[in-house]
Amino acid sequence: MSTRDNSNESVITSYAQAPARTISAGHVTYAYRELGPKGGIPVVFLVHLAATLDNWDPRIVDPIAKHHHVIAFDNRGVGASTGQVPDSVEAMADDAFTFIKALGFDKVDIFSFSLGGMIAQALVLKHPELVRKLILTGTGPKGGKDIDKVAGITYYDMLRATLTRSDPKEFLFFNRNTTGKPAAKAFIKRLEERTADRDAPIKVKALQTQLKAIKKWGRGTPDDLSTITQPTLIANGDNDRMVPSVLSEDLHRRIKDSELIIYPDSGHGGIFQFHDRFAPVAVEFLAR
Repeated sequence: MSTRDNSNESVITSYAQAPARTISAGHVTYAYRELGPKGGIPVVFLVHLAATLDNWDPRIVDPIAKHHHVIAFDNRGVGASTGQVPDSVEAMADDAFTFIKALGFDKVDIFSFSLGGMIAQALVLKHPELVRKLILTGTGPKGGKDIDKVAGITYYDMLRATLTRSDPKEFLFFNRNTTGKPAAKAFIKRLEERTADRDAPIKVKALQTQLKAIKKWGRGTPDDLSTITQPTLIANGDNDRMVPSVLSEDLHRRIKDSELIIYPDSGHGGIFQFHDRFAPVAVEFLAR
């Protein structure tokens, strides 16, 4: 049962204004938002650890939605989506496939960040026919060096944030210097632009299960990424504490003909700090 009857709606290109929708598939009701012009191949956004629909930077989403049908959704057991969070990245990819097929799409582009990028890799390896183009940001390959340490870093920075009454993403995503601190504050402010119909926050148990899945991914046997033939754009900051920047370079080496952008003096959220430079690159990449 879908609530996506939008045939008479005008085109919305602002993520802050994107309507909240739900669709049921595989005994799960997925919460999602869509915007941008219909028709063509949609861009499905796969979000990061602990994130709900409210965690996408509108300065990334909106420029893409001017030209493409954009769909963002809550993973199973996250935000307003029902069910329990899977304990493996591969199972999360299965859920993404179920969600995409429930919407009736046979071909999509994928925009992914962090945990979403891990899900994207698992999805494209299992269902290569589904994905036309792939954007992997702030992420790393299965078995990648130090990915299994994400939990420790996350809990440490959550504590630091609590002690300073800050958002953990200010510590996790940005450098703590004169460049990173104001970029972090600006990013958090942008996430608050949507004021109505906001998503439910992630539950502690859901976060803990996601962290277990990431640890399992980090300690898993590496996948053969040479089988990925889709055009792939990879981006990160040069000082990613969560998913080390060298892993973006590793992805670039292993995915043939992929493109790599590393932004200077930035961390895990490099694409958000440099949104004014990255968003046009992403738009151009998808338009080719």
